[in-house]
Amino acid sequence: QVQLVESGGGLVQAGGSLRLSCAASGRTFSTYAMGWFRQAPGKERDFVAAFNWIAFSTYYADSVKGRFTISRDNAKNTVYLQMNSLKAEDTAVYYCAARTKDTIYPRRPNSYDYWGQGTQVTVSS
Repeated sequence: QVQLVESGGGLVQAGGSLRLSCAASGRTFSTYAMGWFRQAPGKERDFVAAFNWIAFSTYYADSVKGRFTISRDNAKNTVYLQMNSLKAEDTAVYYCAARTKDTIYPRRPNSYDYWGQGTQVTVSS
């Protein structure tokens, strides 16, 4: 089992920045990749960004490319999502996720095995 705990959400004005953290514990050596998703009220859970440990590759949704950056700290078993130039449409609950195997669908929520509880990000316009 892998446990994921997000933090760093909050209220920020449009144009501002936030950094989300996802601390992983448990069988962290079994993770193949970790990612961030978000879900706004009444909408589906959408892919935001992912980091593949094995291929050292990153993926971003087009809507956040150039504004968000995913990174990791191996020593702390923590993945970060730096969010800059935030917009009102970025408002959502942000979830950290981990998967234990490769996939040709790294942007699909059902490719991930473990999820955090989510952290709210609200961007005021």
